[in-house]
Amino acid sequence: MKNARTLLACLVGLIALGLASSASAVIHDITVDGPDAIFLAGRTDVFIPPPALPWTGPGTHLLRHVPGPTPEEAMESLPPFISVAGGDVVKVLDPADGGINFFLGPGPFFGPEGDTSATSTLTSLDGISGYIGTLGALAGVFLDDSIPSTGPAPATLDFSTPASRDFLSLSPDLNQVFFIGDGETSGGTAQEFIAPAGATRLFFGIPDGFGFLGAPGAYDDNDGAYRIRVGINEDPRTTVPEPMTAGLAGMALSALAWSVRRR
Repeated sequence: MKNARTLLACLVGLIALGLASSASAVIHDITVDGPDAIFLAGRTDVFIPPPALPWTGPGTHLLRHVPGPTPEEAMESLPPFISVAGGDVVKVLDPADGGINFFLGPGPFFGPEGDTSATSTLTSLDGISGYIGTLGALAGVFLDDSIPSTGPAPATLDFSTPASRDFLSLSPDLNQVFFIGDGETSGGTAQEFIAPAGATRLFFGIPDGFGFLGAPGAYDDNDGAYRIRVGINEDPRTTVPEPMTAGLAGMALSALAWSVRRR
């Protein structure tokens, strides 16, 4: 009887451990659109004007191709995000599905690596840092629950060289835009992005500007989209393991039934 109770307690503990593990390891499929502006991450306080009008007035704004329409007449959009916690390890998979065009009219479409032929250098916007890296690459930014409407913004990270993008692990600060690209090193190893203390959200978007230089903007001529797969404390390159809890629960019930029979 004592042994049965011990076994049952161990199995219950394993069930709890399995529940905790399944709660913290998550896979997300996310669509990133051409107008998803990384500099608008968390900015639920801004009004995005109709596509043919400029951003006006004091405060936050993005530059546009106005006056006059652009072929796409795209409106900037708030970038998608997932929930995270400080210390979470995030990995990204590029399934090579879709692409984004950053230019007027038809043109080449790029995946998460962006256009690697040149370097983009963009300034910060309110509390969000600037960006230095390949043209229009997939970028991320960790935020807490506050709206990043005021500065000063953190320092701008530099991903302008292949070596600077070939890291195994990256630990950006809150509000600090960072290069994600296809989420792999040049050798095909999954890169790790570590959520800083206080982080509650991770946003995914595009850094853009006129000539990919200076103040953020020029999203109104972007079109296209691509899909990424994101794992939190889980590698999206592997199959998500089936929850252990059902099997463990069955084991616990069997142990309980055996205990009852013994009694």
